[in-house]
Amino acid sequence: MREVEITLSPEDATIPKQIRKKACQVAGVSANLVTEFRILKRSVDARRRPIVVRLLVSLAVDEPLEPALQTYQWNNVTAAAPVIVVGAGPAGLFASLRLLELGYKPIVIERGKNVSDRKRDIAILNRNQGLNPDSNYCFGEGGAGTFSDGKLYTRSKKRGDVRRVLEILHLHGADESILYDSHPHIGTDRLPAIITAIRETLINHGAEFHFESRVEDLIIQNGQAKGVITASGDKITGEAVILATGHSALDIYKMLDRNKLQLQLKGFAMGVRIEHPQHLIDQIQYHTREGRGKYLPAAEYSLVKNVNGRGVYSFCMCPGGIIVPSATADCESVVNGMSNSLRNSPYANSGLVVEIRPEDLAAYSEHGEFAGIAFQEELEKSAYRYGGQGQIAPAQRLVDFIDGKNSASLPNHSYNPGLVCSPMHEWLPESIGVRLREGLRFFGRRMKGFMTAEAIMAGVESRTSSPIRIVRDPERGFHPDLPGLFPAGEGAGYAGGIVSSAMDGDFAAVSFSRFLSS
Repeated sequence: MREVEITLSPEDATIPKQIRKKACQVAGVSANLVTEFRILKRSVDARRRPIVVRLLVSLAVDEPLEPALQTYQWNNVTAAAPVIVVGAGPAGLFASLRLLELGYKPIVIERGKNVSDRKRDIAILNRNQGLNPDSNYCFGEGGAGTFSDGKLYTRSKKRGDVRRVLEILHLHGADESILYDSHPHIGTDRLPAIITAIRETLINHGAEFHFESRVEDLIIQNGQAKGVITASGDKITGEAVILATGHSALDIYKMLDRNKLQLQLKGFAMGVRIEHPQHLIDQIQYHTREGRGKYLPAAEYSLVKNVNGRGVYSFCMCPGGIIVPSATADCESVVNGMSNSLRNSPYANSGLVVEIRPEDLAAYSEHGEFAGIAFQEELEKSAYRYGGQGQIAPAQRLVDFIDGKNSASLPNHSYNPGLVCSPMHEWLPESIGVRLREGLRFFGRRMKGFMTAEAIMAGVESRTSSPIRIVRDPERGFHPDLPGLFPAGEGAGYAGGIVSSAMDGDFAAVSFSRFLSS
């Protein structure tokens, strides 16, 4: 067994024969002795020309490679003790899979629709023909990530095994490349089938799903969380409740507050979503007028700048993607980004957001722990007023925003509901607008061509993470005021994105098992 690092041209890196040949050369072994090889890591190095692809390759010489994937033992839990899992996003689904392994029956309660029916509501939303507050880009089976790109990289390595999450996604239909790409990505076109396959695994092993069931209250018995009450009046009980409801379920925070369960105001970020022609980003990042050519992926970027003591940074960058409407209620304008597996849209978009700290919210102090939500709602409603009818969003050319003047027109763009020219430099809060302007000037100097009349900003990107954290014991995982309630994922304030949310859901399930056995 040998591992070797090799570099290849982008074209040769797509040809297994060339990968094997180069790996054998670097390892100093005859190709005739190599029984198998496997890619362990892959990344594009565009720092200088010629651009190369870097690979870490495992070679097996005169023996088979070890199995690539772990073995997962999902038990039949039809008759096992039930656990209520609220939310069918990454945290809820991966909590449920771990519960199968631990021998408990997940009963998944989801306010939205299954992923197939959810598609229809999203199609209606994209045509600006109406918003379903319980079935949209944020709510429904699979969570916000299902129709918002499927990026799988995370900086969070503290609470779980990233590899486990990637393997389970691969076992349910994701391409093998997510196991070794430096920035793994599934794509919105492929995620629904993967989410459906995970649900089938769960149901085939005894789990239950209740769609279109919005939780309105908790069932508390003898000082412990034992179940939930839905909007239809159903009472569903179990051994405990794993709460994995996502960062936009504001009604859940209010429900917890009514039950006098401790919440914490936390930092988050808000700003806009910017969009460029993808060919321009390719030219900038690959340092060539020709762009990416046939064998390189759509180029991406990551930008960060400290402005007046607060971070200004790109967020959820979507190469070859589109901007989508992510509001969860009427009279608010919220945008996000996504891309399909091929990333073949002619546009590149990214959130460009400003860090908001609790001390920045003094003007909203009357709202207590809900101060961040109050600021968030105010900005989203402002964007709606300055936008058009329904989900038509306000927008401005980047150069006009920098110069503080109205845009007379907008270039072609990817946002299906439509954009309308708006003086965003006037109505964005000064704490955000001033920092965005300074950050954009810096990014324009760093990436020559970034500041162009063909680039736009649309408003607003306000759902980067939850403005509230649901308090929990850091070791035991349950709420200190209510044993048996296990907050998890983005909505609980402990994750950001698919992978970290999945790991946090896993943590919640393991924490429950320890709680029950203690």
